Amino acid sequence: MSKTSQRQSRDSCGGNKIYVTRNEIRATKQRRYNSRGEECYWSHGGVIPEISLCGCVHARGVGWEFVFKQLGDCCGAPGLGNRGGWAMLGVGQKWIRGERERWRETERRLEEKTGKAQSSDNSSNDGSICGFDSLHRLLHASLNPQVFQEVNRLILGLNCGRAVEPIYLPEPVKALSSKHDFDLQAFCFNADKELLRESRMVRVGLIQNSIALPTTAPFGDQKRAIFQKLRPIIDAAGAAGVNILCLQEAWTMPFAFCTREKRWCEFAEPVDGESTLFLQDLAKKYNMVIISPILERDVKHGETLWNTAVIIGNHGNVIGKHRKNHIPRVGDFNESTYYMEGNTGHPVFETAYGKIALNQCGPLRFSFAHSISRGYLLLFSQCARNAAIANSYFVGSINRVGTEVFPNPFTSGDGKPQHADFGHFYGSSHFSAPDASCTPSLSRYKDGLIISDMDLNLCRQLKDKWGFRMTARYELYAELLASYVKPDFEPQVIFDPLLHK
Repeated sequence: MSKTSQRQSRDSCGGNKIYVTRNEIRATKQRRYNSRGEECYWSHGGVIPEISLCGCVHARGVGWEFVFKQLGDCCGAPGLGNRGGWAMLGVGQKWIRGERERWRETERRLEEKTGKAQSSDNSSNDGSICGFDSLHRLLHASLNPQVFQEVNRLILGLNCGRAVEPIYLPEPVKALSSKHDFDLQAFCFNADKELLRESRMVRVGLIQNSIALPTTAPFGDQKRAIFQKLRPIIDAAGAAGVNILCLQEAWTMPFAFCTREKRWCEFAEPVDGESTLFLQDLAKKYNMVIISPILERDVKHGETLWNTAVIIGNHGNVIGKHRKNHIPRVGDFNESTYYMEGNTGHPVFETAYGKIALNQCGPLRFSFAHSISRGYLLLFSQCARNAAIANSYFVGSINRVGTEVFPNPFTSGDGKPQHADFGHFYGSSHFSAPDASCTPSLSRYKDGLIISDMDLNLCRQLKDKWGFRMTARYELYAELLASYVKPDFEPQVIFDPLLHK
């Protein structure tokens, strides 16, 4: 085998090997004998780069032993053997008529597919994985059902002992997704049935999106184009019966804070500005609570800027706002050029559909930001599956998509050359539940709407099960933090008395 070989795999019965190299796929047959002493061949094959598929199916015929190997639908070779995407390779002293030619054709097509996937992976910056929207879809297309089910369990966990279930959405919702080309997914988190409480099912949605116009377009046009782009996605959420909808951080603008140019401050607006007015009508129309994270201009306090999430009630009223508490200062995430740490604390907003809280990006690194206000049942954050487990609530995690290229190159303060883009925003928005289960993610490169039905009873059920509140040591944490913030704080370090002798 050449030095360029990337992977070698062997089937569980120790049979044939497939070598997947950069430029070739070569099958080597290994001699075996069936129960009648007749010579036969076994085969095992890989499918696409980075994915190794194992397993084979044995079937008996009259005087024959057949071995089928799943080559995967990705090779595009239907009609192999007698099971569509399965190849029947060798039986007895000779090949079944036509199967050798079919196998060679399969090799050729698989080689072409592999080459295309590698070429696409090397040349494309759209954020896809070998042409797939997400890791979940790649695995689903590449693994046999039994293996995929087990991999899915390991990655996404189980909700009440079962995989998170997809839910049906009305045809008008699907039609909007097809017409406006956005990813649409919907799932359900269940809870155990209780004797004294009815189910408390709430439908929640997350929207991820790219900007609609180049960053060189007039700012007013950019903002209006984003409004126009999001309207059909919000309409889809409303038509699907979503109760609470959350948009991504700074959804009204490019994420231009990496540039450190003050011109982008023009996107800032008051809490009652045009984005809130736009969403208030939709909230009232669909009886839906909407969380709208914007760049806020506080006109009552010297026009100071804040990274703010506005909570709009299902009657179109503004319930309140939350300002981002932790501002990153690393590389392109140096947002303090525009705004500082928020001053609204850790509020919990009680809405018609449940208690919710917000954490914009940075707080996910600080566990107290997730646990200090424990009254809520649903948290919106950028990425916080562990927070869902530790604090017994649901988490909606959102990330924008696309690559935003800015007019003037900028540096990251790391000694590397200047660049004009932040890098690819990888989407992948999803929900996490307090029992450690989570939904598959939205696309890594397309706009999308993910919807989840969630039974809020699961929050208390997991609190009772794990007892984190009972075993926590809040008085100890409070004492330590009170000491830590003092200038004369000394860490509690106990030295080995023999260490310096």
